[in-house]
Amino acid sequence: MKHMKRVIILVMDGVGAGAMPDAYLYGDGGANTLQHVLQSQWPELPNLSAMGLGQAANVREYMDEEPIGCYGRMAEASKGKDTTTGHWEIAGLSVAKPFPTFPHGFPPELLDKFEEVTGFGVIGNKAASGTEIIEELGQEHLDTGKLIVYTSADSVFQIAAHEDMVPPYHLWNICRDAREILRGQYAVGRVIARPFAGEPGAFYRTENRKDFSLDPIGTTILDVLKGEGKDVLAVGKIEDIFNFRGITRSEHAVGNEACIDATIEFLKKDYWTGLLFVNLVDTDSQFGHRNDAPGFAGALEHIDRRLPEIIRLLNEDDLLIITADHGCDPTYPTTDHTREYVPLLVWGLGIAEGVSLGERKTFADVGATVLEALGSQGKVEGESFYKKLKPEE
Repeated sequence: MKHMKRVIILVMDGVGAGAMPDAYLYGDGGANTLQHVLQSQWPELPNLSAMGLGQAANVREYMDEEPIGCYGRMAEASKGKDTTTGHWEIAGLSVAKPFPTFPHGFPPELLDKFEEVTGFGVIGNKAASGTEIIEELGQEHLDTGKLIVYTSADSVFQIAAHEDMVPPYHLWNICRDAREILRGQYAVGRVIARPFAGEPGAFYRTENRKDFSLDPIGTTILDVLKGEGKDVLAVGKIEDIFNFRGITRSEHAVGNEACIDATIEFLKKDYWTGLLFVNLVDTDSQFGHRNDAPGFAGALEHIDRRLPEIIRLLNEDDLLIITADHGCDPTYPTTDHTREYVPLLVWGLGIAEGVSLGERKTFADVGATVLEALGSQGKVEGESFYKKLKPEE
């Protein structure tokens, strides 16, 4: 099968496809993001359904009789259910040891060091919803100048501050300091700046969020492709998830509308050959974590409406892969990520249609497929399904 010039990976953040067998270990037994959203909200998804979303999600009403895409779902081999492990594994790097979590807050010695280095006091220090904790502690933060530090079920150290009290660029520098402190046994997957604005009773988070991740702990397809002289373009928070490693150019767009716009602009250019890696975050950040099933469905409809704009720009030597990084079931009792399979949808003008790719053992099969499709000599974890995409002669 011929090699491709460009591969596009679209990650629909938090769009899980059913609880994995070990989901009960994470408190997520019975979670099923896609099934629960589709069967409670019935969004109109003609384009994703044509790609094979109904088959991947096992929702009969969304199963196109003759899908134009190839479809399946993938299990996560890594120990975790967070953004970092999900994206790293898609890129061919699984994480055998989970990043540490702090469901009861961070230890005093860690916060003492944080206060010493940054010069700021701390309030909060618990697992909490981001929108709820700024309502709870926003006034105290304004009165005292102390930073709101909190976590979740994921491996994150989140710092919230009002933009009038701590400007975003200052908060980002504080997060960089925290990233240096959080090493070894306290090496959380991400330190996240959570700026907010507004008045008490009407606080809101702004678009100046920024993530500070660990460097990938091994080789990813981004490293391989960049090392071979290919382009690695990143849209959205991809640059943060990989700490800029292996990326040749990035567009840090915020929100799905802007990220899809940036994706389309990249696809219009003919100067690059390699990988375009895109994160569409709204399903997760705006709706999954807020238990907003109607909003989640609306975000899926938005992706579906704009999908033809992307497809129209693809040539015969382009390959489109749509997947997710974990679940975030908005109908589930918690507001955390959920340990789920993720959908796998693949389309291209020069590939077969309607091929079942089955249930893959790891997200890393995407990474292995990308390398084979682009004719790379590099190797990562995972088993390529590229040969399955060959059309019948």
